[in-house]
Amino acid sequence: MIKEFKVETWLNPRDAKCKYNLGASCVKAMSLEELAEISGENKDELTNYFMQTHLHYGEFAGSERLKKAIAGIYTEKITPDMVLTLHGGTGANSTVITGLLEREDNVVAVLPNYQQHYSIPEALGNEVRILHLEKEEDYKINPEKLEKLVDCNTKLITFTNPNNPTGAYMSEDELQPVIEIARKNGAFILSDEIYRGLREDYMPSIVDLYEKGIATSSMSKVYSMAGTRVGWAVVPDEAAYEILFNRRSYDTICNGVFDELMAAICLENNEKILKRSKEIVCSNKAIVDKWLKKQPHLKVYGQTYTSTMLVHYDYEIEVVELCDDIYEKTGVLLCHGDCFEEEKCFRLGFGFGDQTLLKDGLKTLEEYLAKLEK
Repeated sequence: MIKEFKVETWLNPRDAKCKYNLGASCVKAMSLEELAEISGENKDELTNYFMQTHLHYGEFAGSERLKKAIAGIYTEKITPDMVLTLHGGTGANSTVITGLLEREDNVVAVLPNYQQHYSIPEALGNEVRILHLEKEEDYKINPEKLEKLVDCNTKLITFTNPNNPTGAYMSEDELQPVIEIARKNGAFILSDEIYRGLREDYMPSIVDLYEKGIATSSMSKVYSMAGTRVGWAVVPDEAAYEILFNRRSYDTICNGVFDELMAAICLENNEKILKRSKEIVCSNKAIVDKWLKKQPHLKVYGQTYTSTMLVHYDYEIEVVELCDDIYEKTGVLLCHGDCFEEEKCFRLGFGFGDQTLLKDGLKTLEEYLAKLEK
């Protein structure tokens, strides 16, 4: 039996009831009208398309327009025939993990991490070897520690980059030792890159760097379109692609025709959409950073390149109890560290479109924390 999916069972029931959702991770959602304005699409033509399109299955292998748009956000070596369109980022991760693993394989997964990366292979009966990222090392992979965990039976080395929940980003130089360890042992690297794109410069993907790299992502976080439920996996290895394409038939069949169109329009305007997201996140992060400087019991390690950060505290209280009490007494929803197997910390999100709401939420949280000092 697979374990409880902690982050979903914690956040989802409380989302609609909370006053300030400081646990959310997406950049402010877009409306279809805003997407049309940013992209320059003709609204009348879009309306006609929606009204006249028959609600049959979408293109079995994914729309060519969308696959071309996805390939376009990577380097030129990535082509549309390497792209699998899937049902969200969760569908992409699930398809890759369940599709590639065989009974005798082991998986090396980092912590903290998105729970799919270690709980799915564990539920399949595979040996899961955990590499703990250290806050003192800014939550980056230590190659020496990794090498001790990887062997010839390691099918997957899996992580999120930028990291969920810390926001830590491993650059090309930092990834190269990880790639060499994987290559030496014939392992695939699954890099969940759902937060990729918020740096000012191009953020290299694992598929730009490694022939057995697999990148997953979706429209939900930096592209502000979680409701489309469009995700993808980029799989340069032809044999792995065929295996995962077959697995996709069991999990997905195809995506919705409207969803794939909206995703394609968004990614065809990648730079414009990311500019919007960067402006929102950068402005909000400045507010959070200023607030954190006034909190003597809170600390963040390293730099975040996402819409979230992992905030550590030194109060003598267990994290689930703390975050539950904060929610019940103030209406502030935080994502507690136990969702990522971390103690005495919480994930704080700042993808808000309304800065007043963010400031009020932080003020409310500050007032609660001040009472813990007495």
